Amino acid sequence: MPPITPDDAAIEVAGGVDTHQDSHTAAVIDLVGRVLGTERFPATAAGYTALLAWMRGHGRLNRVGVEGTGAYGSGLARLLRDKDVEVIEVDRPDRKTRRFQGKSDPIDAVQAARAALARERTGVPKQRDGRVEALRNLRVARRSAVDQRADTQRQIKTLIVTAPDELRARLRGLTVKQLIQPAGALRRRAVRQAAVRQAAVRQAATGGRCRPGPDPPRPAARRR
Repeated sequence: MPPITPDDAAIEVAGGVDTHQDSHTAAVIDLVGRVLGTERFPATAAGYTALLAWMRGHGRLNRVGVEGTGAYGSGLARLLRDKDVEVIEVDRPDRKTRRFQGKSDPIDAVQAARAALARERTGVPKQRDGRVEALRNLRVARRSAVDQRADTQRQIKTLIVTAPDELRARLRGLTVKQLIQPAGALRRRAVRQAAVRQAAVRQAATGGRCRPGPDPPRPAARRR
């Protein structure tokens, strides 16, 4: 790693990061686009700190382009903002660029740095903290609950279609809200019926005894 120089003498650099679940690949370029280095860091808190220190070791860090600030890059983007580093959301390179330059993590990191420097294929980084993140979590939980409720309703309707005639005639005209109580009663009745069937099988297997146990004592022989 090159030595750290004073801020007034250091060159301005820009960084780019290709993010993944377990590791991030970083690249640093100067203001004319020359690659100064690439390095891989673990996607942990210590890795984020080491990545930032490595970038600053090349010069005065101008901005950092990060892919996936709302996913794998959220932790790194949060650290960079806390350290007063400008974070830019960078889109993936288009297919034409990938076809001519190839696909690898260092290449993607360099492309992210160049896109951030030129402000091409960039956007506003997503925030994953504060009220916005809390609201997003609530919407995710609500969407999951609504989807689960819809799946349960469809399952109940499908079961009614294939149910015995007597049961189908009793439940066919009911609304979803009206089906909740009868469905719960059917479940309890089914549990009781299953217990009765198990007891009957156990009784048949034990020769008429409801519960298997030791043989009854034989009566004592009468004395003559």
